[in-house]
Amino acid sequence: MSAAGRWAAVPQVLCPLEASGRRAGGKWRRAPGGGSGCGCQCRTRRPGAASSCCCSSSCSSAASSGEDRKRRRSCFYHSTLNATSWNLLAEKVEQLMEWSSRRSVIRMNGDKFRRFVKAPPRNYSVIVMFTALQPQRQCSVCRQANEEYQVLANSWRYSSAFSNKLFFTIVDYDEGADVFQQLNMNSAPTFMHFPPKGKPKRADTFDLQRIGFAAEQLAKWIADRTDVHIRVFRPPNYSGTIALALLVSLVGGLLYLRRNNLEFIYNKTGWAMAALCVVFAMTSGQMWNHIRGPPYAHKNPQNGQVSYIHGSSQAQFVAESHIILLLNAAITMGMVLLNEAATSKGDVGKRRIICLVGLGLVVFFFSFLLSIFRSKYHGYPYSFLIK
Repeated sequence: MSAAGRWAAVPQVLCPLEASGRRAGGKWRRAPGGGSGCGCQCRTRRPGAASSCCCSSSCSSAASSGEDRKRRRSCFYHSTLNATSWNLLAEKVEQLMEWSSRRSVIRMNGDKFRRFVKAPPRNYSVIVMFTALQPQRQCSVCRQANEEYQVLANSWRYSSAFSNKLFFTIVDYDEGADVFQQLNMNSAPTFMHFPPKGKPKRADTFDLQRIGFAAEQLAKWIADRTDVHIRVFRPPNYSGTIALALLVSLVGGLLYLRRNNLEFIYNKTGWAMAALCVVFAMTSGQMWNHIRGPPYAHKNPQNGQVSYIHGSSQAQFVAESHIILLLNAAITMGMVLLNEAATSKGDVGKRRIICLVGLGLVVFFFSFLLSIFRSKYHGYPYSFLIK
């Protein structure tokens, strides 16, 4: 980064006495020395310049009274402090921009996190993904979330609006366990926003359990926290198109082979099974998964425990919708068997067995379904067989 770029990246701050040398109308108050209120001639405030403040080495023209000497010493101290802060900020921004030019997501350990994210000065926002990507952690959700995070970071890195206002970083548990302990963090993945000033607030932690980790949802959250709008660009994916083409080819080939006998199209059982598949998919929450993009399951990196059922009624995992789909299918199968036992005219003993099997399916799997409902809606008083 050029010197001009480094200067543009740091804030413009006046020293206390230079600021006091302004009138309400915005003009300088001329002091006896001919300069600003502290008697200085200099006007440059750029870090690293010979006269970085109104009171610098060129202030020899100021009065030599004890009060003026005290004021000059105070102003020189503040000017040196501001110049040091500016230089440090410029170095941090330059280093982050250099890393961003190599990869969209900057990997950080504990030392880098404390220096570039936690420690001031900072005039940029940082999005940090806390994760556990090492194979021994067996965190499949972390890998899925990391893929979406990479898509979002690449969309920002290669957009025309890219600037040094926002950086994407990642802290892996095996590379920065001290950071997890410092933030009292016991789950992964977690997304946090660290603002340019102050500490992160509650809203600066992304609600992954309720919203999911899709790149589009992350972009909306970042826009709310930083006013930086990122348009997500995904690499082309032709798997859906290929799958659809194969399905159309399969159906077309089947119809061609059976072109002389198309009575199966009017088969009520086949259409009923197809309709039930659609109903099971919709009632299990597949559309919610498509919109929100939740993780498949959640694994606690501390104890390795995997959760397939979300503990809140406001969210769910993909595995949870699959479990509900199977439970609904089992209950429906039991109802079909009960109906078959009641309407068929076969052997009585066989009908009795079918009836018992159907009743067992309905009772057991409905109890299981009701227990899941109780675990998500805390305080629900009713249960059946399974609590």
